[in-house]
Amino acid sequence: MTNSILSLQNVSVTFGALRAVDGVTLSVPAGQRRAIIGPNGAGKTTLFNAIAGVVPISSGTVQFDGVDMTRFTTNKRASLGISRTFQITNLFPQLSVQENIRLAVCGLSRRKFALFGSGQSNPAEKEAIDLALENSQLTAQRNTEVKTMSYGEQRQLEMAMALVQKPKLLLLDEPAAGLSPAERVKMADVINALPRDLTLILIEHDMDLALGLVDFVTCLHFGQVLTGGTPDEIRVDEKVQEVYLGKPRHA
Repeated sequence: MTNSILSLQNVSVTFGALRAVDGVTLSVPAGQRRAIIGPNGAGKTTLFNAIAGVVPISSGTVQFDGVDMTRFTTNKRASLGISRTFQITNLFPQLSVQENIRLAVCGLSRRKFALFGSGQSNPAEKEAIDLALENSQLTAQRNTEVKTMSYGEQRQLEMAMALVQKPKLLLLDEPAAGLSPAERVKMADVINALPRDLTLILIEHDMDLALGLVDFVTCLHFGQVLTGGTPDEIRVDEKVQEVYLGKPRHA
């Protein structure tokens, strides 16, 4: 994992006088699994949105897979191979799991512009649907109506829909938010089982979950990179303990 797939150089995002992201520089190797952590207001979601193109970058540059995408739209970035999930699910509750995924697959095809033609999936689309079901561990729920599913299963479905475009980089915004302990374990299993050549960046407030899923951690504080390291290094880092995990108590 020596080649960087994502590189940020001095990236800042401002909202009026507020500097939500302040001169962030980082490099993510291809295939790495990285967590972005930090206290509330540290700039984590804003940084995610800057990578995905949801908010404009005030200064700095963002490169993805060798392409400067600093001024690219979200659609253009998605076409390069970036996909993401959100903190709040946005699904079609009256449709089945398979039908939700099929809509995501069709959204990638030129067929979405056709007013006429067969409504059936072609072989390539069927293959993409089956793979997304398998990767999200929802094959058994293929024909289940979304409205009858648990919230944890709906989060898995959202991930399946993000995976249909076969992204190079998957951004997971608090994938375990609102889940029960059992659902968190299941979500961790799903993430751990994803292909290792898929680069992952996640925001997650459950530190035990986050540190158990990733190879590297970047800690933000007041919009800046406070430190970075392996999960084991982050667990014992005094700066992280002070601003986020809480100072250890000594007898």
